[in-house]
Amino acid sequence: MNLVETIILGIVEGITEFLPISSTAHLEITHFLLGIQTTDFVKSFEIAIQLGAILAVLFLYSKKIFTSYAYIKNILIAFIPTAVIGFALYRIIKYFLLGNVDLAAVMLILGGIIIILYEKKEAKRLEKVSSEKTIENLSVKELLIIGFVQALAVVPGVSRSGAVIIGGRMLGLPKLVITEFSFLLAIPTMIAATGYDLLKSGFSFTANEWGTIGIGFVVAFVTALFVVKWLLTYVRSHSFEVFGWYRIAVGFVVLSILAFF
Repeated sequence: MNLVETIILGIVEGITEFLPISSTAHLEITHFLLGIQTTDFVKSFEIAIQLGAILAVLFLYSKKIFTSYAYIKNILIAFIPTAVIGFALYRIIKYFLLGNVDLAAVMLILGGIIIILYEKKEAKRLEKVSSEKTIENLSVKELLIIGFVQALAVVPGVSRSGAVIIGGRMLGLPKLVITEFSFLLAIPTMIAATGYDLLKSGFSFTANEWGTIGIGFVVAFVTALFVVKWLLTYVRSHSFEVFGWYRIAVGFVVLSILAFF
């Protein structure tokens, strides 16, 4: 990858990581459109720059996280199912799921349909009974369910944040609460995923490849800072239905492009 491609991927990651549109799918699509070959390094790069975006949350929420035992405890409990599934399926994820543009496009469409149907039929009813829920008082059962739902995002196109937000709202959690929790739960998830991947393959990277990762990491971090702040403002007065339609449109466009290759 050259410098321009690295910066583009970093921006795409920073924009899409916290929106319910699947950053992995968008990275796969961007690789395809830019003609970047999906090598082991590119897959590791993709995982590493996701951590860059996630650390924007740690930067913004550091005071709240590190001054609340309940925050830390609940984040770690919800992380357990994701950790178990992620480590168990690591080779399948990296060598069979990542790089599968067709699968990512299909999952974008299916996920978009789910978001639209949910927003139209269930959101208002559930919001009325969930106003007292906070991140600190989530039950262990709720936390484990949310962690399991997040693990579904090992499939490209599912969207980690989207799965957590919809799953949490189905449990009756307020939209703002579960949106913030989707940010926080990403911290241990991506630290573990990046650390484990680098232990497996990082020692084979060249100095230039490490430099590429560093640039993408920083670009994703800076971009995500703005996106997180915007999304928190957006969800206060908007539904996620627009993201569902966006997912469907992108999925069909990608499938149409693939049909000609």
